[in-house]
Amino acid sequence: MKLGIYIVLGLAIIFGWIRFMTSGNDEIKEIEATIQRYYDGSQEELEEIPTLKDKIENIKGSKTLTGIMLAFLTAGLVGVVAVIDVLPMVAHKFTHAVYDSGEEVEADPMHDAHAKLAQGDFDGAIAAFRDAAAGDPMNRLPYVEIAKLQREQLNNPQAAVTTLREAIEGQEWQENDAAFLMFRLAEIYDEDLADRPSAVTIMQQVMEQFPETRHSANARHKLHEWGVA
Repeated sequence: MKLGIYIVLGLAIIFGWIRFMTSGNDEIKEIEATIQRYYDGSQEELEEIPTLKDKIENIKGSKTLTGIMLAFLTAGLVGVVAVIDVLPMVAHKFTHAVYDSGEEVEADPMHDAHAKLAQGDFDGAIAAFRDAAAGDPMNRLPYVEIAKLQREQLNNPQAAVTTLREAIEGQEWQENDAAFLMFRLAEIYDEDLADRPSAVTIMQQVMEQFPETRHSANARHKLHEWGVA
């Protein structure tokens, strides 16, 4: 289909250039011959010569404009072909040249999940994120994405709470990861479920679990915002 479009456009441009090269030439020659004839003619014919010369200039100007338009069209077609077909082909060959040593490109474990998400298949995306989490248990991102989908797309914040609790309780997380998940959990309790007491409890757990850290300071600040001493 794409090749057919290229062929049609290419033929149209070639036809346009052929018409451009030949258009107006005969008319100009005919007018020039008339002018030469008028030089030996009557006074009235002599007075017509400037008008005929202007007519030649108009034909040449129109032809120049047509040539400019054809040049732009030709450059546009070449550019489209280069961007859509040539550059990707060159990049593909370059990539193969780089990895032909036998080293495989590392696959994105969440690629399928993002693809399903882009298609609007939220349940499928959640299943794919769970597969990614199973393959890389210490990566918090799949759990965060699942909870975000359940909360925002499926309008099921309680399911998001369950996801985050299972993640928090199921792994020995690094400090930053654990604190991040706990803050997200408290956020859902407070904003979606209107359960501030549970959110407060989680902030207090952050302070107890990570004392003298920025996470503890952030939790204390959040408690002050909520009016909790």
